[in-house]
Amino acid sequence: MAVIIPSGALAWLALRSLHDEQLVLKDRQAQLYQTVADSFTRQALGYISERQREFGAIVEGMLANSSTSDVANQFDERLRKLWNLGSVGFAVSLDGNVLSPNMLGRAEGRRFRVENDKFLCSRETIEVYVPTVKGNVNLKSLDDAEDKSKKSASKISSSETDFRKIVGEDSEGILARFLQNNLNVLMWYRSPREPKMIFGAQLDLAQLRAGLRRLVENVDGSLRDELCVAVIDETGRPVAVSDQRFRTDWKHPFASGEIGEMLPHWEVAVYPLDPAKLRRAASSVKWTLGAFIASLTAAILIGSLLVLFDLRRELKLARQKSDFVSNVSHELKTPLTSIRMFSEMLAEGRVIEVEKQKNYLRIIGSETARLTRLINNILDFARMEKGEKKYNFETCDLSKIAREAIENYRPQLEAHGFRLDLELPSAPVLVQGDCDALAQVILNLLSNAEKYSADRKEIRIELNSTPGSAELGVLDRGLGVPAGSGEKIFEQFYRAHDSLSSGTQGSGLGLTLARQIARAHNGDVTYEPRSGGGSAFTLKLPSS
Repeated sequence: MAVIIPSGALAWLALRSLHDEQLVLKDRQAQLYQTVADSFTRQALGYISERQREFGAIVEGMLANSSTSDVANQFDERLRKLWNLGSVGFAVSLDGNVLSPNMLGRAEGRRFRVENDKFLCSRETIEVYVPTVKGNVNLKSLDDAEDKSKKSASKISSSETDFRKIVGEDSEGILARFLQNNLNVLMWYRSPREPKMIFGAQLDLAQLRAGLRRLVENVDGSLRDELCVAVIDETGRPVAVSDQRFRTDWKHPFASGEIGEMLPHWEVAVYPLDPAKLRRAASSVKWTLGAFIASLTAAILIGSLLVLFDLRRELKLARQKSDFVSNVSHELKTPLTSIRMFSEMLAEGRVIEVEKQKNYLRIIGSETARLTRLINNILDFARMEKGEKKYNFETCDLSKIAREAIENYRPQLEAHGFRLDLELPSAPVLVQGDCDALAQVILNLLSNAEKYSADRKEIRIELNSTPGSAELGVLDRGLGVPAGSGEKIFEQFYRAHDSLSSGTQGSGLGLTLARQIARAHNGDVTYEPRSGGGSAFTLKLPSS
């Protein structure tokens, strides 16, 4: 629980964070698009400022080559020849005299005079849009945090004023006004040569749009396939688009930036070329992180289950070790009691009959051999657990090893009333192995058959040899192995029949050691129920 509960809480928090990660992704995308919009907005402002400086240079060039009166009277004609961005050039004195364009000249000039004379002469106030900061547009100031905040927070607003108040003491400027819902942008300049004279131009919006179009078409190559940049006019229509094939609802850009009072209600807008791409990216992030979190959660749960299973196994092993200590203590105590009792009787001379003396000595020998096997099993198991068990491999006669082991064990079996049937071939059965270790396997199988034979005390040993294989079977008519325990009986300390409750002696290591030794010889020890009742254990080894 200490692992699963915190892991589940972490998984829940991670899933909660998926939604936040999607919002972060969208916010980053919005920041990128807004950065692009702000960059092109600055470029648009810079473009207009360049045109304003260009206009001032043209005026200065005219005044340097001609008199002020000549320039003022012919300013419209001269400007249109030198500067294609100006559709009408005008010259007005601060005392309210408009010198150009001529009222008797071209129709466009006359219309300009009709629409603007009173305003330029400061005889009326009109609604105009003027920059919030007077003077030339300073591109560097747009990078300052204060100016940025002003730009983003302020809205384009108009005010009622006259031309003289707009000009004030400034040397140049731009103003915009709407006439019959049409935008008119006026650029003006006052030369130090003639501070009482204002020279200006009404901008040709078609030429201005062309300049802005060239500007937005210069989108960085890494972004060209991702977004479209457009300049949107006051009516919500695009006047310049970076990708002419792109179509969308122009009134709802992903990010935008206002150009300012120079072009009121105009903005640079940025649109994603593939609006679904962001959703796909967010979905991809969601599924990727979701799969990652699910994998981690599954790994934690699986790890927790493995820890749980391992804990249960360790607890089971601890119980088996506790039972093993009890079993070994019991098994050591019984033969030691017999050995002590009979040896004391013989030592004190209380047994006179020779036959009884021999029987007691035989019992002492049998119990001593039993203790030796138990101690050998415990020592061998300890060596195997540490990886210190060594085998001396040589060519052995399995038939001879089996015969000698059985003969050594026969007196104990016959003393307990066992009938022993042997079927061993007279010809040698050669195997590669440690003779003493193989003898221990056979003794452990015989000891197991003795312990679990109950009332039918019959043991049969048979050895069969085929090319490349030798099989030694130890068959009994005992209790057998409970269903489902056919493999568990080979686990360390496991006993299908508890020794303390059933009275069956044993340490739970005999079959474990027998299989480990056999497998160390590239063989195995297997179990199967014997037909007619009992158990059949088979030692399988490769033959030479």
